[in-house]
Amino acid sequence: MIGLELVVLLGVAVLVGQFVAQRLGVAPPVVLLVVGALVGLVPAVRQTQLPPEVVLLLFLPVLLYWESLTTSMREIRTNLRGITLLSTVLVILTAWAVAVAGHALGLPWGPAWALGAAVAPTDATAVGVLARSLPRRQVTVLRAESLVNDGTALVIFGLAVGLTVGEEHLTLPHVGALFLLAYGGGAAIGVAVAWINMNLRRRLDDPLLGNLVMILAPFTAYLLAELIHASGVLAVVVSGLIMAQVAPSLIRAEHRRQALAFWPLLTFIINGTLFVLVGVELQYALRHLNGSDLQNALIAIGVVSVVLIAVRFVFLFVSAYLIRAIDRRPQQRELRISHRARVVSGLAGFRGAVSLAVALSVPETLDSGAPFPDRAFIVFVTSGVIVVTLVVQGLLLPGVVRWARLPRDTSVDEEEILADTTATEEAVQALPRLAEELGTTPKVTEWLRQEYEAHLATVRARGAGSDGDPALLHNRHYTELRLALIAHKRATVVRLRDERHIDDTVLRRLQAALDNEEVRLAGREQAE
Repeated sequence: MIGLELVVLLGVAVLVGQFVAQRLGVAPPVVLLVVGALVGLVPAVRQTQLPPEVVLLLFLPVLLYWESLTTSMREIRTNLRGITLLSTVLVILTAWAVAVAGHALGLPWGPAWALGAAVAPTDATAVGVLARSLPRRQVTVLRAESLVNDGTALVIFGLAVGLTVGEEHLTLPHVGALFLLAYGGGAAIGVAVAWINMNLRRRLDDPLLGNLVMILAPFTAYLLAELIHASGVLAVVVSGLIMAQVAPSLIRAEHRRQALAFWPLLTFIINGTLFVLVGVELQYALRHLNGSDLQNALIAIGVVSVVLIAVRFVFLFVSAYLIRAIDRRPQQRELRISHRARVVSGLAGFRGAVSLAVALSVPETLDSGAPFPDRAFIVFVTSGVIVVTLVVQGLLLPGVVRWARLPRDTSVDEEEILADTTATEEAVQALPRLAEELGTTPKVTEWLRQEYEAHLATVRARGAGSDGDPALLHNRHYTELRLALIAHKRATVVRLRDERHIDDTVLRRLQAALDNEEVRLAGREQAE
């Protein structure tokens, strides 16, 4: 199948899957996996093998970078110890437990460890899509864990594959050096790329060039880290977290507006495509197993899935009690969560496209030229485990969240009202001084003062929760009337174009201004 046909087919599959998921009220990844499996029945698609480089070098950096840019750094600092334990110790324990289970099922130790490394890391993409209903702190911890644990898993995978093909020699100093290079080198590359990014963004006035730098940043970080055999994942994450901190004061409004229009669409398409490709790959792996191997692989999928959940639950509860016994500081007690919340976090350990890419990275042959043992088995079991975690855990999670009765997280709304109120109050206080410095006429100054005070009254009323407040009613009527006038102006401009009084170029220019105003007002209306 030529590339263009495959692109169109994947795009249609994502569109259909997302539409069906919305209509059925089911998590999109679940439906997209089913759609992918159906797409895999198409004869031409059956011959298509997903190269691991597509995920590791093309899809993964973009998704990781956007997740890093939109993750709360404050929450990461607050929960850093827990995130570190989850992304390192838990990954190692999970890989070991799966390797033991795989070896018990007949796999040699090398392929068993490769399977364990493939399914050990949770997936940031799946967590971001399926865990949105959780409180902010839990979502941040889950996302941060998923962003960092890939580096640990890839080091384990590299050792397992290297030992199997005859390239690695397992010694403690060697393993320590690999982990140090993976994390230290990855972090250093991330810092360097972020520094270059910051300096370029300061000097670029053109938003198109600025956002081109933004697009190149994750790929550059990943590739540079891979060149020195460091963690490309960590390099992308560190670069993104740094830019998330400096971007608000560094990047101009026009650059930011363009990025916020482009990146959500890009990540939406890539996310959907990856879930479809997982379903397609399951079909591909299925056709490379005979009847006996298929039966063993299905048993392995069940066993590995149970092991993943069991290890995660045991680790979450045991580590919590160990930390409580060791650290009795008052601030540590404030970070404690309930057992029900811990159950939710245990069930939210989804596997996704990263696991599939790792499994597909298993080489075809050994140094001797012999086939890599049980490669098709590893790919199929990994694909099956991804399906089980996304479908079974994804469908169970909403019910478990309701059972957990987690307290409603209102902190984001409260902090937004605090920031809006404080910023508007200080702007009103600074208005006379700024007007004097700029030589603004008293009439314009008074008009702006009234507008800001009206907005301040609206924000305060929204914070007080008084829906019937006159300020809120005034703001609602103002917004509705402005939106109606914008619609009328747009119709007039279109009529003038149709009557050939103005050119399409003029129409597009005026329409852009009207669209910006409409989007701003629509956001203002939703904030109420």
